[in-house]
Amino acid sequence: MKSVRNLSCLAFCLSILLAVCLLGSAASDSNSLWGKKLKFIGRPCLWQLHPNTAVPALNELTVCILLRLELLTEWTGFDYKAPGQRSIELGLQGKGQKGSVWLFGRKVPLTKELKSDKWYSVCVTWSGRAQRLRVYIDGDKELEVSVAPLSPQHLAPNGTLTLGVSHYVLNSEVQEEDGKGLFGDIGLFRMWARERSAEEIKENNCSDGDVVSWDLRQWKYNCPPEPDSHLHCAWSLYKIKMWTFLDTSLKAGKCPMSLEEVARNWLENIFPPRISVREVFVSSPSRSCHGVNNFSALHVQRPQASLASSACDNCFSCEVYVNVDPAVNVDVVQANITALLSGNYSSDFLNLTADPYSISVLPVESFPEVTKPTPTVITELPTSGEPTPTVITELTTSGPTESLPARPGNMSTTREPLDLNETIVGPDLFFRVDLNLNITGSPTNPKGDITTWVKNQLEVNNSMIVLNLIIEEVNGRYMEQYNGHMILNGQQTQYNCTFHVQEFNMNSVENNKALIHAALTSKYENGSFTIQTIHLVIKHIVPENCLEETTFTIFGEYIWPEAFPEVTQEMGCKKPKSERASRLCKLDIETDRTSWSVPDMTNCKPIVTISDLENINVTTGNAEQVVDMIQDLVSNQLENNTELFSADLDTVVDKLGEVVDASVVIPAVGADIVNIVADILLSKTDITPVASIVLNLTERMGNKMDFQDESVNVTAPSLALSMVNVDPGDFRGLTFGVSCTSPILNPKIFVNQNFVSEPLPDTDATIALPPALHDLFLPGKDNKTRIQFQFYGTEKLFQDPDLNNGAQSSLALNSYIVSASVNGSHVHNLKDKVVVTLNHQKPKQQEFEVRCVFWDFQKNAGQGGWNSGGCETQSISSNQTSCLCDHLTHFAVLLDVSRRDLSDTDSQILTVISYLGCGISSIFLGITLLTYLAFEKLRRDNPSKILINLSAALLGLSMLFLLNSWLSSFSNYGLCIATGASLHYFLLASFTWMGLEAVHMYLALVKVFNIYIPSYILKFCAAGWGIPLVIVSIVLAIDKDAYGNATPEEAKVALQFTDQFCWLQNDVFFYVTVVAFFLLILLCNIFVFIKVLVQIRQMRFNKSSANSRTSLQDLRAVASLTVLLGLTWLMGFFSFGPGRVAMLYLFCIFNTSQGFFIFLFHCLMKENVRTQWRIHLCCGRFRPNNYSDWSRSATGGTGGRPKKNILVNTVSVASDNTTTRKVSDSSTGSAPNHHQRA
Repeated sequence: MKSVRNLSCLAFCLSILLAVCLLGSAASDSNSLWGKKLKFIGRPCLWQLHPNTAVPALNELTVCILLRLELLTEWTGFDYKAPGQRSIELGLQGKGQKGSVWLFGRKVPLTKELKSDKWYSVCVTWSGRAQRLRVYIDGDKELEVSVAPLSPQHLAPNGTLTLGVSHYVLNSEVQEEDGKGLFGDIGLFRMWARERSAEEIKENNCSDGDVVSWDLRQWKYNCPPEPDSHLHCAWSLYKIKMWTFLDTSLKAGKCPMSLEEVARNWLENIFPPRISVREVFVSSPSRSCHGVNNFSALHVQRPQASLASSACDNCFSCEVYVNVDPAVNVDVVQANITALLSGNYSSDFLNLTADPYSISVLPVESFPEVTKPTPTVITELPTSGEPTPTVITELTTSGPTESLPARPGNMSTTREPLDLNETIVGPDLFFRVDLNLNITGSPTNPKGDITTWVKNQLEVNNSMIVLNLIIEEVNGRYMEQYNGHMILNGQQTQYNCTFHVQEFNMNSVENNKALIHAALTSKYENGSFTIQTIHLVIKHIVPENCLEETTFTIFGEYIWPEAFPEVTQEMGCKKPKSERASRLCKLDIETDRTSWSVPDMTNCKPIVTISDLENINVTTGNAEQVVDMIQDLVSNQLENNTELFSADLDTVVDKLGEVVDASVVIPAVGADIVNIVADILLSKTDITPVASIVLNLTERMGNKMDFQDESVNVTAPSLALSMVNVDPGDFRGLTFGVSCTSPILNPKIFVNQNFVSEPLPDTDATIALPPALHDLFLPGKDNKTRIQFQFYGTEKLFQDPDLNNGAQSSLALNSYIVSASVNGSHVHNLKDKVVVTLNHQKPKQQEFEVRCVFWDFQKNAGQGGWNSGGCETQSISSNQTSCLCDHLTHFAVLLDVSRRDLSDTDSQILTVISYLGCGISSIFLGITLLTYLAFEKLRRDNPSKILINLSAALLGLSMLFLLNSWLSSFSNYGLCIATGASLHYFLLASFTWMGLEAVHMYLALVKVFNIYIPSYILKFCAAGWGIPLVIVSIVLAIDKDAYGNATPEEAKVALQFTDQFCWLQNDVFFYVTVVAFFLLILLCNIFVFIKVLVQIRQMRFNKSSANSRTSLQDLRAVASLTVLLGLTWLMGFFSFGPGRVAMLYLFCIFNTSQGFFIFLFHCLMKENVRTQWRIHLCCGRFRPNNYSDWSRSATGGTGGRPKKNILVNTVSVASDNTTTRKVSDSSTGSAPNHHQRA
């Protein structure tokens, strides 16, 4: 208990702190309209009652509104009309200072004049029983008139209501009437279902309506409300409605207190002392919460009696009455209470929170009496050994006592019947079923099995049909409690099912509910799995008919007659007469409302062609229908042909231009226009002649688009438009990015309300506008500035003749196109540059150049072309370029291939040669290593040991090159770094051992004096393998990201590949650790090579005729030296100029085949190696009979072991013969018996 008190105190303190912070400022994002007004200033602004909020049939009512006139013209306060009627059922209108009230089509003038720029509170009351109409202005009775006895006795239900404008209904859409719009402000519009007294109107002016509330969720609008400090209203009495989520840690299934006590304890702990809880009513307890966030759903909940010792249900609805003392402004209280309820509350065993979307805080006139209302009927279905399903059936319940405004008994504000026991007369009955079930076992197709089970259970005798079935699996392993049973969702899979049931035989509502209930609550088993219902809610719905509607399409004019829900109407096609068109009156599973589906005109043929569009006069009223017709015509044409004819293209573009010029463009129409353009661009239509017109059309459309939110995005395949309304005084820059993965998919748009110079993540094109741009803003609508971004994933609209056959034919477009504009004005000479970052469609090679350009509409005699003026190019990488430009227009990146002298064919051939040569070299290097490692007598001398190390390094280099593309395809960051670093290491090791080979030759063949070097080979190994390791380690230590997945231009010269490749990406590291290292080694090797050639030449002059060497032997010695010293790598440094292609072919052939040449010269052409092969691998007559002499000579004597420390060179040059043998044998990798080197 002590811990409970501590937690309670902590929660109490936190709630007080939160209340102090929040009381004083209203939440801007609240759904409440208290403290806000509707501004009508002549612009299109339509506030209508939301279709989900219906006005019932009322026999008495009260309507109150705050009104302020700015211009004394003909005006409308509010306008309510019966369905299908043009006359005003209820309204407030006027002209100048004279006002009038309308009731059932009768106009009643007001005597008091309404002055401009002054707020008036106008209340209208009517009683059908008393047959009187009263009007109150600022709390004082203005007039009272009697209503004729023959007048209607109730207000027509389900009508349309608008504020600030008069209206009419066309094709089920509310349209604004011209000439009667208000120039002024409206606030606090409310409607009650009873006639309020004069005292209530004067004293209770801050209470909300029970039919229509001043809440944003009950209205549909296209212009936002505005806060007004003059409209604050202090009030003390409030009613709170919400769905509450409860989580308990109790093992038992029962709570120690009722749900009312749980809720009261929770609220009293989180509310500050100034908010006192008076009454708490709990309804609809459920063991699973389905995330109720529908505001209108709260109106149909009914409180139920206290559930003593109730189970701790997961979810329940609360209706709470609180008193705020002293009184505070309504909007502040609403924001404060909503914030307090949205947080989590925890005690020792309970966690509670309210669904923030369901919270409704309304000021009321009085609190209800203590008498609790009739509870909702909850049926528990007992099943032995299984969780007990809970079935909630909504029955007629009485509302609160008469001290609260009572809702009419025949209809709720959500169009749902309150008396569900009454049999509805109509063709069919409809029910909404929300089902929660478990499947135990191993079903092969759970959702398919559930569908089959539901249909088999309900569609037994063809009296019912299941519609709009939605099945969702409940994710997560968690425990759910149903009637005391604990279910582990890891063993049983839980599903939520929602569907409609249509019943044909016109049985009573209750009989049908019982049938559905019985069918769905019975346990189902088929051997492999079991289906058990856990929770079932059956709700009778009465969807409206689809009203008569006329459609104008390319297939003709069709007048679809009124249809019942889920009934398909058929009509004869205009062409051909023998075929039929159909249209379904569709029942929506989300809203339980009906609407016409898209007509099925599959069997009909168009009677209108594109050329007929010229006869259509585009007006404000038919612009949307014209766009739909154009879209159908273009789609139909491109289905039968691959392109539009030139004349048809001109007609389409001209007519779309007329649509844009006719009126403002709503986002839906703009999306259709963009889709039409995208369809044309994706076809083979030559759009070049009208490209400039289309670009101008899309920009005008974006500037004229009317939308309510801050921004709107419109996308189509390869096209994207983003329109943003910014406040010039609060402009901090703007960044637009687009990701386009495929030309046939819609791009993805990213917008950042700040200036971001770096490209946005995962984007192909980014354009960032600097904050200084606001100096050039021109005021637009509502003092907002329209900034428009456009993205084009195709170059069809940007065909520059110079790119194909002019002086710039070496240029190619290598990016998508992105643009920006401000209010359609010309923006140039910016001091702070616009940053445009574009990804390359093809990686830039080293020899290529990129160039930032913009589309110059004046170039090429008005046809347009690319211009690089005003843009600075900053290359980021081979795959991305950044442009700094001083103006706004369409930007792109051109790739200059003028320096390219290697064709795609040559690149492919060189790639094949590289891979083939490396593969062959790997095989023969492996044979060479096996030979020298297997035969111990071959590796006793130092040249052989050096050769083994060189072969190992070259083998590692060749294998990594062959496997690099495959390893990089895994897109693993660490693996790619390891692969690139290993390739770098073996490349450096190969060159290091070539350099050590040169050092050894220099010491052995050139030095005159003997040199004593202890541990000669060990030191060579330390240098040959250690130096590359040190270099690679330093690179990794400085920047491990120097290695990565890319196409290194420098390496392409040597390796000729175009696929992904893990290699050095940093140019500095490449030139220092590869190019400079290569040059150093090659210079040393060239020096040794020249010295050896000079010695060979001297031997030819000094040799005796008896021991002369042939030119073939000298050539063999030179070739062997060239391979060992890696001199063929020099060709890579001379691959430029006219001979570049030839040098690259020679480079690839000789270098990738280096391993083969090592095998050729140092295995196949060496007598001692061939002898070892014959000794160990041959038999019979191929095996030599006597090889002891060779064996002894190979060991440097008569079989004795070589000494550990021997002179590197001897001074034994007494005869020409000895010197000749020394040079020849050393050049081919062997040593004579009297020149062993340690």
